[in-house]
Parts: sequence; structure tokens; C-alpha cells
Amino acid sequence: MGKKDKSEKGEKGGDDFTIQPEKATPKLDTSKWPLLLKNYDKLNIRTGHYTPIPNGCSPLKRPILDYVRYGVINLDKPANPSSHEVVAWIRRILRVEKTGHSGTLDPKVTGCLIVCVERATRLVKSQQGAGKEYVSIARLHGAIESENKFGKALEKLKGAIFQRPPLISAVKRQLRIRTIYESKMVEYDMERNLGVFWISCEAGTYVRTMCVHLGLLLGVGGHMQELRRVRSGALSETDNMMTMHDVLDAQYTYDTHKDESYLRRVVLPLERLLIGYKRVVVKDSAVNAICYGAKLMIPGLLRFEDGIEIGTEIVMITTKGEAICLGIAQMTTAVMATCDHGVVAKIKRVIMERDTYPRRWGLGPQAKAKKQMIIDGKLDKYGRPNDTTPSSWKKLYKDLSGEEVKSSKPATPAIKAAGESAKKDESSKKRKKEESSDSESEKAKKSEKKKSEKKKKKKESSEEDSD
Repeated sequence: MGKKDKSEKGEKGGDDFTIQPEKATPKLDTSKWPLLLKNYDKLNIRTGHYTPIPNGCSPLKRPILDYVRYGVINLDKPANPSSHEVVAWIRRILRVEKTGHSGTLDPKVTGCLIVCVERATRLVKSQQGAGKEYVSIARLHGAIESENKFGKALEKLKGAIFQRPPLISAVKRQLRIRTIYESKMVEYDMERNLGVFWISCEAGTYVRTMCVHLGLLLGVGGHMQELRRVRSGALSETDNMMTMHDVLDAQYTYDTHKDESYLRRVVLPLERLLIGYKRVVVKDSAVNAICYGAKLMIPGLLRFEDGIEIGTEIVMITTKGEAICLGIAQMTTAVMATCDHGVVAKIKRVIMERDTYPRRWGLGPQAKAKKQMIIDGKLDKYGRPNDTTPSSWKKLYKDLSGEEVKSSKPATPAIKAAGESAKKDESSKKRKKEESSDSESEKAKKSEKKKSEKKKKKKESSEEDSD
């Protein structure tokens, strides 16, 4: 009995330390992966074959200087300074060359202002055009029957409305249409005639004008007392919002104690703004070509998301989760899965800096042969065929630059004769031009001689008169 127990224990102990073969590959749980790599396993797979390149890194692991250069700050704008002043102060605090913001806030308005730093300024346009959310306090100039009346007036101002910007505004005062997507009454104070409401609206909506319209609808008049922006584009006031003091303290902590942690909390990677876009994962070898302006072709595609249609704005990412560029899809999801050639997407705005990844184009057999032919003089310096180009190259090589390749067929006698006559015509025209130019020059010389002779005669006559 004792021997059996020992052997069973030994077998059990052995099982604990051996790796058992598995029939199926265990599934990756990517639901907690950061930023653009979240739910990576749910993307459609075009291929899993690519050569990893040890360049670039995860957005959260970038060196601190690059982290700030590729960063955005969700800033709680204070009252009184203008948006432009705030952005200029942050540029001075962080000691960077370029900063931009997600849409102007009036000086007295507080709340969410997305400040983009250096490379992230390339995303400013997309954030400025994104939807906004506000909480406002409107003061009515007279008493109303009930707070329900205020709520109904707010409901009337839903959808597309006409607006003319206020007298003091940053844009031209002309009538324009803006959309109010949603509105909600939060509270109404009957004693002080103050109404608090929340709205979700299109970029460029003037809440100040909307408060005046509310007063007109209620028949008592009104104006805006206070305003706060609670969401701008992709970020709201709950998403790591920071004050100006936080930015200043974080930079001071880094400068004096070399502690990056505070600065990394204050600044977010620019990929945080792109979470809502459809994703396309690109091979490492295709990244630098895209940074130089190349379109993404099927061979460079690794994974892609569901629901992509032609014309959809997408974000191209690396296998490490870095944003390369914003693009416009030229294929649907179904075509990407089935097609074996063609353009997947064209570029709208490149975000990544050039040469972050090494150059990997122009290294194939065809490209090397073309380079050698340019050196040998069989192609011109732009790689186009010339008189010495072999006919085999003209047949095999397809020029995609949009310029037609000269045909390699031998010319017929009729074509030759036509070409010779054209050459003779050109030479005769040149001769005529030369003769005409010669005759003109001779005429000019003769006229100059006559003028000089006349001057001499006048001088002589004047001398005789004086004598």
C-alpha cells in the first residue's frame, strides 16, 4: 500500500511540472490591451506572415521626449484667458515648437480644451470638426409659469437651427445653420429665473445665441449667465482632465527630480483621440513607405476591422499599436478579405515621423534591375524608357506613374517618311526664323548708323553757326 501511494504521488507531482500538449491554441484576451490594440483578436486576419522590425515602440512606452511630442492634453481651461493664450502658455511650459487646440472657447467659458503638442497638431482639424457638449446657465428676464415651459422651449430648439454669431465673436457675422443633436433640462430656479441645461451639438454652435432664442421663445427675453464645455470630440471632462497648474507642476517635477510619472499622467498619447476610428493593421516593412506618401496596397495588410466601406475614414496602425496615418478606405471589408491585389486605402494625413521605421522599398529584384539600367544608361534618370532600352523590359515592365511607355514596335516605311517630312519642315522653319532674325539685326544696325550720321551733321552745323 505504501509503495502504491508513493508512486501515485510521484506521478501527480510529475504532472504538475510537465507541459501537456494542447489540441487547440488558447485564445488571447486582448480586451484589456491599451488604446488602438484593444480587442486586437477580434480583427479580421488577412495574413499572419510578416517580418517584425525592432523599431518604434508602444505609445505608452515611448521615451519621455517623444511621448510629449506625440501627446495631447485634456485641459480644463480656466476663465478669463483666451484659448490662444492658454495654448501659448503650454507651449512655453513644455518648451515645444508647436501646439494647437480642438476649438476656440470664449474667454469667460471654462471646460474641456484638447491641446495637441508637436506631431499631434496634425489631428487638430479632425477634433475641431467633431461634436461638442455643453452645460449652460441661462438667465431669463422675467418670470415664467412653470419649469415645464422652459423644458418645452428647449425641446423646440432641437435639430437644425439658424444662428447668427454674437456681436463679439471670432468669426464673420453671417446667418448659418447648426445642428443641436440632444438637449436636456437639468434644473430651473423659479425665484431667480435661472435655468440649467445640457446640450450636445455640432461644432461652431453658439450657446450664447441659443440662450437669447430661448428667451424669445418664452416671450420674456434672456441671456447666457455661464457656460462650461463638458466634452470636445473624443475626450470628456471625465477622461483624465488636467488644469494649467498640473501641467506646470509636472514639468517642474521632471526638470528638478527627473521624475517622468507626473508628466506621463498629464500628457496622453495621441492614439487616445483615434479610438473611435476603424482600424487597419499594417506590416512593419510598409510603414515607412506610407510615411513618405505611398498608398496602402493589399500585400502590406495584416488585419482589418468589420464594417469598413469605400470612403470610410480609417486609422492605419503598426503591430505595436502606433498610429501611422489617417486614411480613406478604397475597399470594403469583404473585398479586403477576398482580393489579392489593389489599393486598400489612400492617405489623408500622415501622423508618424518619416524614418521612424527603416526604408524597405526598392530592394526587390525588379527594383534593383531598374536601378542598374539607369546607371548603365538604358533608362533615363527618371526610370523611363529611351532609345537604348531593351524591348524585353518594355514588354515586362508596367509603368504605373501615369505616363505612357513608348511602343517597342518597329516603324513602318510610311511612318518613317512622315517623320522625315516633319523633321524637314521643322528645319526649314528654323532657317526662316534665323534669316528673319539676321535681317532684323541688319536693319537695326543700319538705322543706328543713320542716327549717328545725323547727330554728327547737327554738331558740325552748330559749330559753324557759332563761328
